[in-house]
Amino acid sequence: MNPALLPAIVLAVPLLGAIAGMVAWGRPRIQRAASLVASASLLGVAVALLLAVDGRGTMVVQAGDWPAPFGISLVADRLAAAMVVITGLMAIMVDIYVAADPDRARLTRNSCFVPLYQGLLFGVTGAFLAGDIFNLYVWFEVMLICSFGLLAVGSDRARIDGAVKYVVLNLFGTTLFLASVGLLYGVTGTLNFADLAVKIPEVDNQGLVAALGILLLAAFGMKGAIFPLFYWLPASYHTLPTATAAIFAALLTKVGVYALIRSFTLLFQHQSELFAPIFAGIAIATMLTGVLGAAAHFDVRRILSFHIISQIGYMLMGLAIMTPLAIAGSILYVFHHIVVKANLFLIAGAMRRMGSDHHLSRAGGLWRSEPLLAVLFLVPALSLAGIPPLSGFWGKFMVIKASIEADQMLLAGTALLVGLLTLFSMIKIWNLAFWQARPVSAGPAPALSGRERVTLLAPIVLLAGVTLTIGLWVEPFSAFAVATGADLLSRADYVEAVLGVRP
Repeated sequence: MNPALLPAIVLAVPLLGAIAGMVAWGRPRIQRAASLVASASLLGVAVALLLAVDGRGTMVVQAGDWPAPFGISLVADRLAAAMVVITGLMAIMVDIYVAADPDRARLTRNSCFVPLYQGLLFGVTGAFLAGDIFNLYVWFEVMLICSFGLLAVGSDRARIDGAVKYVVLNLFGTTLFLASVGLLYGVTGTLNFADLAVKIPEVDNQGLVAALGILLLAAFGMKGAIFPLFYWLPASYHTLPTATAAIFAALLTKVGVYALIRSFTLLFQHQSELFAPIFAGIAIATMLTGVLGAAAHFDVRRILSFHIISQIGYMLMGLAIMTPLAIAGSILYVFHHIVVKANLFLIAGAMRRMGSDHHLSRAGGLWRSEPLLAVLFLVPALSLAGIPPLSGFWGKFMVIKASIEADQMLLAGTALLVGLLTLFSMIKIWNLAFWQARPVSAGPAPALSGRERVTLLAPIVLLAGVTLTIGLWVEPFSAFAVATGADLLSRADYVEAVLGVRP
């Protein structure tokens, strides 16, 4: 295998998985096996790509040997390669879980799930590796089409309602994104990220450039579910089958956050003084709105959906401060949150499969009947709240420390308060679903075979292990995040790798 082609190979794997799913139409076992093989292959090739990037620097594939900025560039730097690795990890965990998913019948009674699932991974991977902003828009569209299809698989009234809200609001976001791309090309004459990084600071009318930055902030912010553009998320995620909700919670909003980090460090860093207070205000509002929404609800899936929103605020703190430590903290927090949030949705599905209910008023008794699941819940729940020494603590520690160093005390104080309110929500789930007695009306807990129990709990155990590993062995992860943050803020290596000249 030629290491220089690894970015293209990574992109080809989920595409082949989607094709295999279509070839095996009507044969669900073969489809699931093909999806598992594709996801495992994606993880393996992504790890090889990350090792190559860490050793050789940013890797670029120019499609058709057209030189940048004229051709299509696939670019893998540390951030992109790490995001692809996490995508592969989430893909294989969800593939394993599907075999015991309580909503498995809804997923497998037609043959659409595997092609759409692998197609979604194809779009997510392409977005992380996109080297120009127009192809980032294309990958967003691939993601939107596949995610809407997954929303509609096994449809019922609630899911169709959620799907319509999801697709309408996201279509508005992609339309805004496309308009921004056209205006950006009109101003600079290029769409390649590296070329834009060179040309945008040289534009005479920087007021127009700032306006384009606001448009992109709105477009990417809608994808990332920032305040006040998050309505589509809690309106749709609670209606999804567990496996679909887990992969959505892990990846979809993070693509929007990734696009914000990529564009505002690479393209608009010279206007950071303008955008820093905007990001600070949005981060504070996003954190508070999300965590208060979670505190007000008693459906586990709605609580977890609102916590996706609140935790996005921590990821935006790096862009509000724009120091190497702050960006590194945001990156580490993204890595942590993908793992933890996917695991919490998988645990919510396992709770229902083991006889509980998604609504906490009808739940209870799991500590006595399923003590292992209770312990496994505590790992991601306490990590989400930022309890040391779990993974969530270190990301929050870095962004809060950076906030204090930058004299952003309101930002730091809000982050600490939201951590306490997050802990309150997790304790609420623990008390009502695990600690209180099982309601008499719930009836006896369903019996699970040994194979079902292993399949259901295996990905939860593995993801809890990742959370513990990041928390207890944080030094290599934090060092990687710091190196990645420094690369993003310097920009020179990225531009030189793509264009062949150092700015």
